[in-house]
Amino acid sequence: MTGPDESPSFTLAHVPGVTPDKWVRKWRERVPEVPLALVHVSAADAADVVRERAADAVLLRLPTDRTGLHAIPLYTETTVVVVPKDHVVTAVDEVSPEDLADDVVLHPLDDTLDWERPPGRPAIERPATTAAAVELVAAGVGLLVVPQSLARLHHRRDLTYRPMTDVPQSRVALSWLEDETTDLMEQFIGIVRGRTVNSTRGRQPAPAPKRKRFEDKTTARKPTGGTRQRGSGARRGGGRRGGGRGGPRRRS
Repeated sequence: MTGPDESPSFTLAHVPGVTPDKWVRKWRERVPEVPLALVHVSAADAADVVRERAADAVLLRLPTDRTGLHAIPLYTETTVVVVPKDHVVTAVDEVSPEDLADDVVLHPLDDTLDWERPPGRPAIERPATTAAAVELVAAGVGLLVVPQSLARLHHRRDLTYRPMTDVPQSRVALSWLEDETTDLMEQFIGIVRGRTVNSTRGRQPAPAPKRKRFEDKTTARKPTGGTRQRGSGARRGGGRRGGGRGGPRRRS
């Protein structure tokens, strides 16, 4: 964030599992004069970080409370089930909710999937965080259904995961305050949307170069009236001068 007497800067918050590295690299290539700071936030606090102006923008997961915020969906994550490596579902490539009907499925309080009710049997208590739920999966207490990026973030050697079908999916979005779409915000929007460096949105377009008039070249090459021309006409004229009128007269 930038105050009236401060050098410009840009602060980007992001929730666990979301990796903004490629966009940060693009920013540093295109806007090297403006430092970009990264802030890690929980899923529960992501929207409020922007509302409280602790960050210019945030990469969060939908659905969320979008009151007073813009949000551009960027991509949808695959939903997976995290299981011990010796679990029976590791024998298949994809898992359906019916495959987990007899298993305890943990439902952490920071869950980002829009469930009415997760598959399987509920645990006695809901874990406080996804990280705590992963530890319970490793202890054999139950299974966990999460976006794939969170399964990778909390990877353990004794656990694995499989994609799930017919379940909610998490969408990652870029969000910022509705009334504060600054030039720097436009720059970052352009980066995440893949605009080229020559895009003029958010910046003044460069003036178009002046075109040379086509007539300039042709006028320069056009001969003037007093210029002696070379060619067959000139040679014919020379022949007439050499022979006089009609050439030499023959004697009868």
